[in-house]
Parts: sequence; C-alpha cells; structure tokens
Amino acid sequence: MSRHVAGTPGSIRVQRFSRSFDGKTVLDKLDLEVEPGQFIALLGESGSGKTTLLRALAGLDPQPGASGRITVEGNVSVLFQDARLLPWLSVIDNLTLGLEARVAAPAARQLLQEVGLGEQQQAWPATLSGGQKQRAALARSLLRDPHVLLADEPFGALDALTRMRMHGLLFRLIERVRPTLILVTHDVDEALLLADRILVLKAGRIADDHAVPLPHPRRADHPGFMSLRQGLLHSLGVETAA
Repeated sequence: MSRHVAGTPGSIRVQRFSRSFDGKTVLDKLDLEVEPGQFIALLGESGSGKTTLLRALAGLDPQPGASGRITVEGNVSVLFQDARLLPWLSVIDNLTLGLEARVAAPAARQLLQEVGLGEQQQAWPATLSGGQKQRAALARSLLRDPHVLLADEPFGALDALTRMRMHGLLFRLIERVRPTLILVTHDVDEALLLADRILVLKAGRIADDHAVPLPHPRRADHPGFMSLRQGLLHSLGVETAA
C-alpha cells in the first residue's frame, strides 16, 4: 500500500484500498473521495470495516495485508471511544503532551474553557466523569488544529443525555475549526443528526452513499429526517414497521 500526504488540506482520496487479516478480507478494493470540510458518518454492521478504514486513514494500520493508495491532506487528529488520558498527567498536561507546553498552554486553556473544563485544568483524569473525559479528549484533538478529524465512536459509551450535549459541543467547536470529519458510529440517528454525508459499508466496500441535505440544528421529528432514516435502515437491511 502507498500512502501520500500533500496538497489541498482536508481532502481525502482512497483508491482500490484492500485490507486483510489472517487471510480474511475486511476492505475490498474500496474507493472514496472526500472534499475538505465534509462531515461524513460511516455506518455498517460490526466487522464491515469501519474502524479498519479509519485506522488506515489515520496511518495507524501496519502495512502487511494492505494494498492500494490512500491520500490524506494536512494535519490529522484521532478521537477514540476511550478518551485515553494518561492518569499520571493533569488534564491540561494531557492536552499539551507532545507539544511545546509554553506555546500550547494558552490555547489549551481556552479550549478547556470552551468544553466546560476550565475549572478542571489541573485535575487528575481519574476524578473526571466519562463525559468530562471525552470533552477533554475532544479539546486535545482540536488543539492540534487538524485539517482532518477521525472519530471512532467517541460517544458510544456515554449515556443519552451526555451524548446529546456532546453533539452540540462538537458542532460549536468544528464550526470554528472546520476540519474534514469522519465519524464511525452504529447509531443511525446520530449519523443523521450530525453528518452531511453517510456511507454504508458492506462486505468491505461502500454499498450506499447518502447525502443529508437537512439544515442544522436538526430534529428527529422532521419529516425529511424520518424519510432519510427509513432509507438508511433499508440500506442496512433493517426492516421497520410502516
């Protein structure tokens, strides 16, 4: 597999990308083009290749078993389901890890204020709730000024109310930064509430590509939302009552 990084920041191109594990093909000659600033959600059954594709885009996947070409333009940040904060560092030190602390600290403090953790800058991660840890992880990912933000089910472990708050927070922050964003999720409603474009993966390829032409903020009771939801469930092979 060849991987190239150069050109227009935020754009992504995947050409005939395949990935196998122990002889089992997970992604099969997959093609994808993403324009800068798009918000894409990846849907599909477990094992359909969503996380494998995300890891390949992030450059976190080892080379053996892969073929094809991936082009990712600009800085890339990854937001995992697990916040992955180092327990022996304070919240703000977790944010600035790997950066010049004296330079990054003012921006880190500002981001922590924006995500509602201004009073927890010196707190230990163990003292934070699950939602607070994910807010810190989101702030950390945006501190790198990413052109591409790759999010692997970052809200999957949160309760429904905390997840709704995280959705709103995510939108407020990315409206300012405006990265290309690819979100892996199993939640059809979450995909429709957030994304501009939803890709359904099946058998290692993109089976369906749905545009979401609804204005923000979105409501689940909007007639257009319900129509798109039915189409997505059909793409996923889920039968629903009329």
